[in-house]
Amino acid sequence: MLSYIARRLLVVIPLLFIISVFVFMLTQLIPGDPARTVLGLKATEHTVAQKRHELGIDRPAVVQYGRWLGHAVRGDLGKSWYHPTESVSDQIRLRFPVTVNMAVGAIVITILLGLPLGLLAGTRPQSLADRVVTFWSSAAIAMPDFWVAMMLIVIFAVKLKWLPAISYVDFKVSPWEWFKHLILVWIAIGVPGAASFARQLRGAVIDAMEQDYVRTARAKGLRGRTVVVKHALKNAALVPVTVLGLQFAYTLGGTVVLERIFSFNGMGAYFFSALDLKDVPIIQGVTLLVAVTFVFVNLFVDVLYAYLNPRVRLG
Repeated sequence: MLSYIARRLLVVIPLLFIISVFVFMLTQLIPGDPARTVLGLKATEHTVAQKRHELGIDRPAVVQYGRWLGHAVRGDLGKSWYHPTESVSDQIRLRFPVTVNMAVGAIVITILLGLPLGLLAGTRPQSLADRVVTFWSSAAIAMPDFWVAMMLIVIFAVKLKWLPAISYVDFKVSPWEWFKHLILVWIAIGVPGAASFARQLRGAVIDAMEQDYVRTARAKGLRGRTVVVKHALKNAALVPVTVLGLQFAYTLGGTVVLERIFSFNGMGAYFFSALDLKDVPIIQGVTLLVAVTFVFVNLFVDVLYAYLNPRVRLG
């Protein structure tokens, strides 16, 4: 297992380098003159040239990339072009925990809701319970998370006044307020995720229950719950684990709409505000962080694959 993890880590290193190249190249394709964008249309050519030199964008692209990568590996992602005193790394450190809290809580909701429903439907195919779960999952997948969020706000914040509608409270300030301000976000993201998770798990469990090793376990007289949990579930977990990994990575990179609905200062809101202004250091920093997060989430999923299925690590 350790040798498998070591091999996967060796693959990650060149992959991270390739990602950094693509991130830098994509930001170079942003149209317009960054210095002119920062200074405005009325700035003189001399002032624009000075600004280009100050930002370092008058140098060859290879030199710019080397300078940016050298600082990035040390944790320095530069400073905002519009707010020269604002460190991109510091802003990400402030905002990234907000997005992580949203993603982790949503994944917990996904597992707590999707796991029992998927097992219920998968162990009783074509039953009434299976049809109810299938219908619910189809309906939940069809509901956009932002629509679910707005309905939750209307019901629990506006009508019932049980929960706050907007703003984020840090866990260190008040764990209870932190929970109250995040629960609606978790449900809005987690319920559609649970529907997809339950649907994938249902299909995987049905396939696993038809395998020879399950029939053998039943022939030995093992109880139904033992057969499902110890034999079928472990082998059926590969596809749902992939779904969870992708959902977690997507949530980290795609929560901008919900962040705006709930007035959270997370990574999504930070990225799109920078995109409107063409603030390249912020765009590069956030894109690089999200891409690296995707890589390590996939690495974790691969390691979990190898743990659940010895054939993966042997291969």
